[in-house]
Amino acid sequence: MSAAHDGTGRAARRRFATLGRSVALFRAFLVEQSDPDHFYGLLAQDSVRQVSGYVPLAGRTVLDVGGGPGYFAAAFRAAGARYVGLDPDVGDFSAAGDSVAGMLRGSGTALPVRSGGVDVTFSSNVLEHVAEPTRMLDEMVRVTRPGGVLFVSFTPWLSPWGGHETAPWHYLGGDRARRRYERRNGRPPKNRFRETLHPTSIAQTLRWARGNPEVELLDALPRYHPWWGRWVIRIPGVREVASWNLLLVLRRTGAEPGGAAEKTELAGGRVAM
Repeated sequence: MSAAHDGTGRAARRRFATLGRSVALFRAFLVEQSDPDHFYGLLAQDSVRQVSGYVPLAGRTVLDVGGGPGYFAAAFRAAGARYVGLDPDVGDFSAAGDSVAGMLRGSGTALPVRSGGVDVTFSSNVLEHVAEPTRMLDEMVRVTRPGGVLFVSFTPWLSPWGGHETAPWHYLGGDRARRRYERRNGRPPKNRFRETLHPTSIAQTLRWARGNPEVELLDALPRYHPWWGRWVIRIPGVREVASWNLLLVLRRTGAEPGGAAEKTELAGGRVAM
């Protein structure tokens, strides 16, 4: 990232992170279950704008770890990026009407991607669903080229939405919240405590970022807050609840290679650059 882009990007990020934008995202969140196309489409566009405030996307290869139903594919490609989505179930991509071309099936903790093979690694609300979150983070670092950028967001366990559909009862314990959900709905929740949903904290993730010599921490902020609400990240304890969702922006350390990245090719289940 050039100094010029960093300076203009900082101003753009502040103009982008308005109260109106936060309200729009919250309203869309309220209809996530009934109108997922609206919510995830808006979130994808918002995420691409947020990423673009740190790194130009045109011509860059983006790996989306946990791409899910593919809502992010169109948004990243519209920004000029070469998008590769990865998910344990490639069939999920069809939910957004997208082709599985350019998509990979694989685990976030064992990415089927060559080391240093992508310019940008991105993951939206996946880390809390991984039993070994630091292992997934290490894998994202491995596949990012020196000078490349990583964007990782997740919902902390103590966030008001930390229990996902069992919230806010997760504050009384994940197992208790799960049992309550089953009694009221006659079925287990999709996000099951310590099976498909794990208690991940901001403190734990920041310790990993600050202690990893292979990355430089560029930013840590509440993903959906207006720019003047960033202060909550600086207060231990408070940030676990008040941030709602953490976004980490990291740069892969090492010498940045010159020239543009080569075109992505899918070969033998791995991404070759």
